[in-house]
Amino acid sequence: MVKTIAMEDFYQKYPLTTAVLLDVREPDEFAAGHAVGARNFPLSQLPNRLAELDQATPYYVICRSGRRSANACGVLEVQGFDVTNVVGGMLAWPGKVEKD
Repeated sequence: MVKTIAMEDFYQKYPLTTAVLLDVREPDEFAAGHAVGARNFPLSQLPNRLAELDQATPYYVICRSGRRSANACGVLEVQGFDVTNVVGGMLAWPGKVEKD
């Protein structure tokens, strides 16, 4: 079962955590605006990029609305990663965004 966290809870916790935020949207979506400090790991590339992730690191996973991030969490969880889906995704993000 994929762990989840509500956006309001995540947003308050994010600056204080050592967990990494993975944004699983496609590169063009990520470039258009993403949470400060997020790393882009598109869902379409995820199976080929698992070696870039550390199983000892907890990850929060975000997308546009929460569907792709839930799928990504399922993939990562099966591989032994500690992941939590951020419910609501970037549509619910209340803070600043960076643009590339």
